[in-house]
Amino acid sequence: MRAAMARQISRWAMCCHRAAAPGMGWGRGRGCELSRASFGRIMRPDDANIAGNVHGGTILKMIEEAGAIISTRHCNSQAGEPCVAALARVERTDFLSPMCIGEVANVSAEITYTSRHSVEVQVNVMSENILTGAKKVTNKATLWYVPLSLKNVNKVLEVPPIQYARKEQEDEGKKRYEEQKLDRLETKQRNGDVILPVINPEPHTVGYSQSSLIHLVGPSDCTLLGFVHGGVTMKLMDEVAGIVAARHCKTNIVTASVDAINFHEKIKKGCVITVSGRMTFTSNKSMEIEVFVDADPFVDEPRERYRAVSAFFTYVSLSKEGKPLPVPQLLTETEDEKRRFEEGKGRYLQTKAKRQAQLQQAAQQ
Repeated sequence: MRAAMARQISRWAMCCHRAAAPGMGWGRGRGCELSRASFGRIMRPDDANIAGNVHGGTILKMIEEAGAIISTRHCNSQAGEPCVAALARVERTDFLSPMCIGEVANVSAEITYTSRHSVEVQVNVMSENILTGAKKVTNKATLWYVPLSLKNVNKVLEVPPIQYARKEQEDEGKKRYEEQKLDRLETKQRNGDVILPVINPEPHTVGYSQSSLIHLVGPSDCTLLGFVHGGVTMKLMDEVAGIVAARHCKTNIVTASVDAINFHEKIKKGCVITVSGRMTFTSNKSMEIEVFVDADPFVDEPRERYRAVSAFFTYVSLSKEGKPLPVPQLLTETEDEKRRFEEGKGRYLQTKAKRQAQLQQAAQQ
C-alpha cells in the first residue's frame, strides 16, 4: 500500500512536470528542483453565484492546489521518505477584484522560504478576458505547508532548503515564519466557542444569519494520506460565510478578504465536519464573519469532536450593477456578541490603517 502511494506521488510529480512544459511558467530553485508553478482554468457557471461572480472559495481552492503541488514536489526533491505537503496556514488574503464567468483564472505560485519543517508559498491569481485580452490581478496569498511522511502520517519530515538571491530575503522569510508560528498558537488557544441555535431570532441579529453546514468527508475530498485537502475545507468555509452574509443583507455578496486561516488539526477521511459561521462585525460597507470547522471522527475512532480550522471572512454587498451597497448594522444582544463586535472593529480599523499606509507609501514612490 505504501509503495503504491509512493509510486502515485511520483506519477503526480511527473504529470505536473509535463504540464509545466515551456510557456507554463515553471522556474528552477536549488539544484534541479522546481520552485515555481502556474496554470490556468476557465471559470464556468458552477464556479459562480447567481450574479456571475466567481465564489471566493473556488479561488481559494485553486490557490491551495498550486501550493500543494509545488510544496509536495519540493519536499520530495531529495532522497528520503516520500511525503505529502499538508496545508497548515493561509495568511490574510484580499480579493482585489471580482472574477466572472467566462474569464480565465491564471494562478502562479512560488516557494519563497523554507524552515526546517515548513514551506512558505506565495501565490498570485490574475483574471484574463480571453475575448479582449484584458488582465487584472485578483488575489495574492501566502500559504504555509508541512511535509507529512507517507509511512507515518504523524511524522513531520525535514524540508530541503532553497537558495536565496539575497541574505535579506532569508531574513525576511524567517521573520514571517516566526510571526505566523506565534499567531497560530494564540489562535488555537482561543478556539473554544460553539454556535448554538437561536429560537425566533430578530432580523440583523447574530442569531438570525448564523449558519452551519454538515459534510461527510469522502475519498474525493482527501489527499494521498487520507486527510482533507485544505482547498476543500476553505471552499466549504467560504460557502457558509457567504450564506451568513446573504442572510444578513439580502443582496448579492462577494468575498472581499479572508483573515489568516489556521489549520489546527488534520481531518481524516470518514469524519463528519460541521462548518459554522456567524456575523461578528459590520462597518458601513463590509461584514466580518467568523467561521470554524469542527470534526467528529465517525468511523472506528473513539476520539471526541475537535476544532480543526478557524478564520474570519469579510464580505461586501453589491448592487445589480456591481456597486457597493450599505450594509445593515449588526444588532448585538449578549455580552459575548458585543465583545466580538469590538474585537472585529479593532481588526477592521487595523486593516484600514495598514491599507492607507500602503497607499501613501506607493504614492511617495
